[in-house]
Amino acid sequence: MTGVRKRIAFVGLGIMGGPMAAHLVRAGHEVTGFDLERDAIDRLIALGGKGAATIAEAVRDADVVITMVPADPHVEKVMFGGGGVLRTVKPGTLVIDMSSIKPGTSIAVAEAGAERELRVLDAPVSGGEAGAIEAVLSVMVGGEAADFAAALPLFEVLGKTVIHVGPHGAGQTVKAANQLIVAGNIQLVAEALLFLERAGVDTEAGLRVLAGGLAGSTVLDRKARVMRDRDFKPGFRIDLHHKDMGIVTESAREFGLVLPLAGLTARLVASLRAQGGGGLDHCGLLLGLERLNGRPVASGSKQGDN
Repeated sequence: MTGVRKRIAFVGLGIMGGPMAAHLVRAGHEVTGFDLERDAIDRLIALGGKGAATIAEAVRDADVVITMVPADPHVEKVMFGGGGVLRTVKPGTLVIDMSSIKPGTSIAVAEAGAERELRVLDAPVSGGEAGAIEAVLSVMVGGEAADFAAALPLFEVLGKTVIHVGPHGAGQTVKAANQLIVAGNIQLVAEALLFLERAGVDTEAGLRVLAGGLAGSTVLDRKARVMRDRDFKPGFRIDLHHKDMGIVTESAREFGLVLPLAGLTARLVASLRAQGGGGLDHCGLLLGLERLNGRPVASGSKQGDN
C-alpha cells in the first residue's frame, strides 16, 4: 500500500476515472465509486472497491473526494447540486477535481469549498486513456501547497509527472495549454501522414524515423499507428477536445492574446465535430483532413460511435 490508507470517494468512473479509481484500490485505499452508469460501478466493485447509489452516499464519510467528469456543467452539478459534494462532505475533507474545465469554475469551487472549511485542488491530467490505464499520467495541480503535499501520495499512484503549478485555477490553465499543444500535434501528424501516403513512402518506416528525431513526440508515439490504421475509436473524444479548445480561445481573448494556430486548430476540431465526428477519438482530425482533400474515407475505418 502507498502511504496511509484513505477513504476515497471517486465520482466519475468513465474512460479515465475508471482506471484511476482502480489504481487507488490496488494501492490499498478504501474507494467508493459513483457513476451514472451502473456497469462502471460494478467494475470497480469487482476489483475490490465499493459502490454508491448517489453522490451523497459516496462522499459522506470520505477523507478525500476525487471527481472526474466531462465538463463545467457536470462539475457544477456534482459540486453545487442538491446532494452534491460541497453540500455533503464533512469539514476538512480534501476535494480534488481532476476534470478539465475553465479556470474560473475551479476558482469558484475552491472559494465555495473554503466557506465550508474544505481543502480544494484542481488537478487535471494529461495522458489519455492509455496514461490512465498505465498510471503514467501527468498531473498539473492548482491550490494551496499544503493541500498539494497532502494529496501527493495519491497523485503518485495515478501519474508519473505530478507538479504543483500555482494557485487555484492554475492547473486548469496549464491543462488548456496542454490541450492546445496536443491538438496541434495531432493535426500536424495527420498532415505528415497524408503527405507521406500521397508521396508513396512506406509510412510505417517514415513515421518511425520521424519519431526518433526532433519531430518525435508522445503524440507521434501513441497516435501514429492508430492513425495509419484509421482507428478512431474514442480514447479522448473530439467533443471533449472541442470543449477544451473553447477554453483556450476564450482565455486568449480575456488575456488580449492573438494565438493564430490555436484559432485554426480550434476551427478544425469544430469542423470535424460539426460533421458528426464528436464521438471519435481526437486523432480523427485525420478524417477531417482527408475530407478537406477530397479523399474518400476507407471503408475499414473504425470510427466508434458518433
